[in-house]
Amino acid sequence: MFDRLQAVEDRYDKLNEMLSDPDIVNDTNKLRQYSKEQSDLQETVDAYREYKAAKEQLAEAKEMLEDKLDAEMKEMVKEEVNDLEKQIEALEERLHILLIPKDPNDDKNVIMEIRGAAGGDEAALFAGSLFRMYSRYAETNGWKIDVMDSSPTGLGGYKEVVFMIAGNGAYSKLKYENGAHRVQRVPETESGGRIHTSTATVACLPEVEEVDVEIHDKDIRFDAYASSGAGGQSVNTTMSAVRLTHIPTNTVVTCQDEKSQIKNKEKAMKVLRARVADKYRQEAQAEYDAVRKSAVGTGDRSERIRTYNFPQNRVTDHRIGLTIQKLDQIMEGKLDEVIEALIIEDQAEKMDKMNESTI
Repeated sequence: MFDRLQAVEDRYDKLNEMLSDPDIVNDTNKLRQYSKEQSDLQETVDAYREYKAAKEQLAEAKEMLEDKLDAEMKEMVKEEVNDLEKQIEALEERLHILLIPKDPNDDKNVIMEIRGAAGGDEAALFAGSLFRMYSRYAETNGWKIDVMDSSPTGLGGYKEVVFMIAGNGAYSKLKYENGAHRVQRVPETESGGRIHTSTATVACLPEVEEVDVEIHDKDIRFDAYASSGAGGQSVNTTMSAVRLTHIPTNTVVTCQDEKSQIKNKEKAMKVLRARVADKYRQEAQAEYDAVRKSAVGTGDRSERIRTYNFPQNRVTDHRIGLTIQKLDQIMEGKLDEVIEALIIEDQAEKMDKMNESTI
């Protein structure tokens, strides 16, 4: 571990030198690249330097104990040794976590897609409830929400809603929401008071920049049409709605939420890039790492990850066996307890794999 930490510190120092080089300062792309790399290493380097300083202080304190000290001074030094040993132990744990390889997409915005699945109208209503939950969570984090496309139902739910959440660390927290979400409750449409079980699927994709995935104009089929509301009733007589089809992957994206065709096309392209990149990632994972499963599940859309039981005010995340009797709060966007537990489990699994690779 300490060889790796020293290599990180050496790289950090090298980046400091490079960022003072006029040739790099005048190269916008290199300046951005190296500044980002240095920023990513900062926390690890600071913790490592704090660890080394504490180790030096501990060695000095232990040397003092070998000198002839009066009883009061000796007790003070022993207390300092005890405090430093606890500090060093805590820093070692922190450094283990900081050395876990970071997901390169963690700092990106996230495009979320929620679809009503099994359960008809109730599934669409639940999709609407999930959209509201994530919107509230985004608001509490100071993130911006931008609806890209939606298919609302007459009852207030969604057959499908696609939206972007933009903000620092959005993908790092919401990436664990991939999968099938199950709800158990008495639907508003149920007159007999029976509990129904329905599902909605959630997909979380990192926003993809143009430089991250190359999509050629010749590979895209563009269609424009008049947008429509719930039930198919025309709400716009202009051809503002757009449909983009990526021919090589047969990926289709529609967008009609804006009155401007240009704005709809811009939004559709963001979703298209994210979906195509996700498709390529899934194909690569299937080819090279088909048997791998992470601590928090595969993220497969069909995998049931969580159950929301309204009669018992209970939420259960099946991947980590977490049950919380706070469904009312969670549906108001207070997701931190669940997401933090998923992050901790994910980190623990990655640490175990790192330790296995060094044995």
